[in-house]
Amino acid sequence: MLLTKAITVISPMLIVALGLSFLTHAAMSECAKDIAIKITGIYENGDTKVHYDYCEDLHDGRGFTSGIAGFCTGTGDAWDVLQEYKRLTGSYGNFSSMSDTLRKYASNESSSTRGLNNYCKVWKSLGRSDKNFQRAQDNIRDHLYYDPAEQASSGLGLRLDATQGQLFDTAIQHGTGDDADGLKALIKDTNKSFRSDQAGNSGSTLNINGHKVDEIVWLKKFIEVRTDDLKHPKEEENQGGNYWASTTYRTKSYSYIVDQGEYTWKNSVKVLDNDGHPATVSCSK
Repeated sequence: MLLTKAITVISPMLIVALGLSFLTHAAMSECAKDIAIKITGIYENGDTKVHYDYCEDLHDGRGFTSGIAGFCTGTGDAWDVLQEYKRLTGSYGNFSSMSDTLRKYASNESSSTRGLNNYCKVWKSLGRSDKNFQRAQDNIRDHLYYDPAEQASSGLGLRLDATQGQLFDTAIQHGTGDDADGLKALIKDTNKSFRSDQAGNSGSTLNINGHKVDEIVWLKKFIEVRTDDLKHPKEEENQGGNYWASTTYRTKSYSYIVDQGEYTWKNSVKVLDNDGHPATVSCSK
């Protein structure tokens, strides 16, 4: 991945560098993962439906934004979806005439949509009806965002769904690369705040820089750090149009989840929608 939504594998050496330690990690259940994806869907598309056919130009410097994870033509992950689709089907299908342009824009980190007049038309059509195209989106979302977020969660020793869901949403919006606004940088900035033990009542204790830190105490600090980054992004490409500052509903919603004490998700969870209204997200697994 390029631009902010840069992708990388979080290595053991990096875990150490971030001040993390390998503790007992409880991975999210399929139900909890489904809820996390739906919560992010509210932030991305305004509801909990799976919008494989979503596509528009947000004029945020990333070209067209499309699909279930906001795959962008200007950052490379939309191109990754098309390569996965080709792997599954043997061709780019109706994207074939645009493939060279899409490859170039991904490589050059271009926000241009020139030469992509039919891009959204094709994306929407395949997203509505092509199971392989839907599967390609699922695969790339997990490979580029969910799996790296889970790796970070494992390194931290996270056990609570609320914390892991927040890292997944951060990965979707901020990316998992090496830039100053990415997931890794936000984790590192959060960990710098802990110079002594910090007790809490979540029932889960992390080892941060050699200190015992309650997981919800850590999550609240992470949300604070992320909110500040949304208001004051460090990377120039994230500063245009003040767009990121308008998306703090993502962190407000997770703060609401924490305030409700919904740390572990079984069947449903109460969140705030993008207008600040309470909503219930249920598992369909």
